Amino acid sequence: MSDPIVRIENLSHRYTHTWAIRDINIEIPRKGIVGLLGSNGAGKSTTMNILCGALNQTKGSVYINGTNMREKPQEAKRQIGFLPQNPPLYMDLTVDEYLQYCAALRRMPANTIHAAIKEAKERCGVAHFSGRLLKNLSGGYRQRVGIAQAIVHRPKLVVLDEPTNGLDPNQIIEVRALIREIAQDRAVIFSSHILSEVQLLCKDIRMIENGRIVFADTMDAFNNYVEPHSVLMHMENPPAAEALMQVSGVTKVDFLSERQVRVFFSGDQEITERLITASVAHGWRLREISIDKTALDEIFKQLSSHHS
Repeated sequence: MSDPIVRIENLSHRYTHTWAIRDINIEIPRKGIVGLLGSNGAGKSTTMNILCGALNQTKGSVYINGTNMREKPQEAKRQIGFLPQNPPLYMDLTVDEYLQYCAALRRMPANTIHAAIKEAKERCGVAHFSGRLLKNLSGGYRQRVGIAQAIVHRPKLVVLDEPTNGLDPNQIIEVRALIREIAQDRAVIFSSHILSEVQLLCKDIRMIENGRIVFADTMDAFNNYVEPHSVLMHMENPPAAEALMQVSGVTKVDFLSERQVRVFFSGDQEITERLITASVAHGWRLREISIDKTALDEIFKQLSSHHS
């Protein structure tokens, strides 16, 4: 990758005797959203804390826009906006007071602060709440203010740790749209343990498991890699498991309820057509059939075994 905004080289970190991450190598392009995906405890937060300068690594180097985080931390941090999993909000401040405080923490020149706050509020859709106390905002709007503090100093890189956690479905959709918008002219790292979130938002994906990178490619390449291996069937008149096992390609049958069955298969995707044909021929009265996406734990297991 030519001239990435983030370059992480041979990064390892140890807490007392245990290695949290080992030999992490990541490059992040200058624009777009990169998903950092990992199960809880995989090493995501450690990597992000080192990336943002909140933690000194045991080994390896982190470069932000060419600047070594360890050698010139202030210069490197100036180019990063960070929204931790729990937004660092001061509930007794108004939106304006809070953003002014954040801009001052970032050591922005005083004559640029007013315009920068106005721009961040407008981008995040909170301008009409300028004088409202943060404690009187809904969870979705607090999250927007959290994102506003991450972009107020116009950083080249924005790091968002589980930014849709705890939001209702409508708020999640709004925050996703906001993240897409701020990624148009900068790089965004979006950390999550929820695969569907990353699939919806990200163009590229970096996957951490057991402290190591187990996948680094485009979302398209990832979706091709993760082959579905079961289908869910809902039938009004389901047969015994033995009859389903007769269908070519079926390897295992699990009855989830009286009428719902998970059918595991190997090989080609034409299994659904064969199951539909069998259902019509034998009067199983199939009402619904859908490809069952591989569970995240299963994907991690597959990927980890390839890299162990």
